[in-house]
Amino acid sequence: MAVNADQQNAPSLTALDVMRDAPVIPVIVLEDVAHAVPLARALVAGGIRMLEVTLRTPAALACIEAIAREVPEAVAGAGTVRSAADAQAAQRAGARFAVSPGYTVAVGQACRDLGLPLLPGVATGSEIMQAQEAGYTQLKFFPAMQAGGPAMLKAWGGPFGDVTFCPTGGVSAANAHEFLGLSNVACVGGSWLTPADAVAQGDWGRITALAREASVLQRKR
Repeated sequence: MAVNADQQNAPSLTALDVMRDAPVIPVIVLEDVAHAVPLARALVAGGIRMLEVTLRTPAALACIEAIAREVPEAVAGAGTVRSAADAQAAQRAGARFAVSPGYTVAVGQACRDLGLPLLPGVATGSEIMQAQEAGYTQLKFFPAMQAGGPAMLKAWGGPFGDVTFCPTGGVSAANAHEFLGLSNVACVGGSWLTPADAVAQGDWGRITALAREASVLQRKR
């Protein structure tokens, strides 16, 4: 797998660019490469361009490659990046950003060496400090609801006022507004935009409708 010429010539991104593009970054799990392109097109039609395809299935890298190649309006990213090898493979497939469930020096350094914007996952104050020491101030709060939800982010607003978060994990259409109303939240991550049954049935109209609703959610930051 290799990045095509369009991907090589694409404008560079920062983690903040990824976070500010829309109120929601969809967390996507794909089992079948055939679903990748129509799903990406459905999300883009609804106003969502930053697509986090998680590296949780054998098809994930091929799905990223297909989206990068065939849906230039989308920005394919890789989620569940847990190693330097994951980051390297994702970029070769055409990923333009990475999201990790936690933070390690190895993953952070690999993404920096690759020029791949990274949203590292954090769940504690110590993890935030470790990521900050490596220069990361745009972070994924994960698992958001299980780790304290909006109340935790409010508490972090004092000691970590220079950090911007993307809460992910337990975030839904019903509670997204609670996170997006916080000054230290730029966007949220969620799987509700791509329900497994809608993907399996090829109900792309439903996914476009969910994306359209998500794209107009109000945010404070």
